[in-house]
Amino acid sequence: MRDVVVRWSRQALGLALGTLTAVAELPLAVLLALTGAAPRPLRARAVRLAGVERRRLGRFHGVRLSGAYEDARAVQYVAARWPLGLLGGVVLGCVLIGAAYSTFVLYGWAITDIEHLWAVALTGLAGLLLLFLSVQGVHAVAALEERLARRLLGPSHQDELERRIAHLAASRAGVMDAVHDERRRIERDLHDGVQQRLVALGMLLGRARRSRDPERAAELLLQAHEESRRALAELREVAWRVYPTVLDEAGLRAALESVAERCPLPVALHYRAEREVPKQVATAAYFVVSEAVTNVVKHAGATRIEIRLDARPGTGLDVRPDVRLGCEGKDETVTVTVTDDGSGGADPSGGGLAGLATRVAALDGRFTVASPPGGPTTVTAVLPVSHPAVLPCE
Repeated sequence: MRDVVVRWSRQALGLALGTLTAVAELPLAVLLALTGAAPRPLRARAVRLAGVERRRLGRFHGVRLSGAYEDARAVQYVAARWPLGLLGGVVLGCVLIGAAYSTFVLYGWAITDIEHLWAVALTGLAGLLLLFLSVQGVHAVAALEERLARRLLGPSHQDELERRIAHLAASRAGVMDAVHDERRRIERDLHDGVQQRLVALGMLLGRARRSRDPERAAELLLQAHEESRRALAELREVAWRVYPTVLDEAGLRAALESVAERCPLPVALHYRAEREVPKQVATAAYFVVSEAVTNVVKHAGATRIEIRLDARPGTGLDVRPDVRLGCEGKDETVTVTVTDDGSGGADPSGGGLAGLATRVAALDGRFTVASPPGGPTTVTAVLPVSHPAVLPCE
């Protein structure tokens, strides 16, 4: 409830400021209509007003727009927006009037003599109705503001397609590189770990077969048994790093709990999700946590790790406004954060973190690493569930 009130208040304040800017835009629109063209002084003023509107929409309405638009589109936007700005002022005025009439019964006795209580009651009901409609009208006008701004100041459909194609080409190349690096890592783990243990196991069994001393042969067989157990444990570890079966069998929460249990450092896990995370996002989130925890254990010198996962609908993330072509009206995101109290100084361009950034970018997500010298280090991945590869549009 508090979030709804705060959001409405921000939108109302944004509309109030938009009413003031509409008053400044009205004379400009009139001059443009009279001249039939946009002289350089008028065009420059329109561009400045469009910049003001873009910042206002970003601050109060959560609409992120790129500043890379043509001057002609800025002129069109300013000329078309002023009626909407004045409408916002009218709606806010209705909010005040409705609030005044609906609460008149509380203060009316102090300013006038109330002779007909039924008339006051009817007036209060009418005020409540006006208040309700105008409160809803604030959301509606804010939505119209967003649509108009995206229509005239946002990138064109052709630009979106071109940027999307470029982004997909870059992310595909990055994914291929990440897969290649992962394949080499698995090969290295098998060669340097499991294979060496199997060679040692074979040597122990060969020595046991050639030994003529029964006690010595039994000792060698015992060593071979221990070596086979270590080889099997290491093979399971490699298989777990490739893909954890618990992710499919029990879900993301169980997989993250297993990461916390296997970690030699104390791990605090905070998992907040209203429903099960889609498979593609869950896989990316798991590997972000797993790789980040592995890096902490190997390099950070930390004493504790904190893992947070927050998956909620309507978080309002604008992950990649220049390339995002997801489902209209679906903006659920999954935010994963791994924090440690180590020495800091992590390099985001390192092999492990760069691979995670590529994996997150493949879903149009955002990956950041904050690691000042001396710590703490925070790895954050924000993954949009509304990406078409995750949640196809209906």
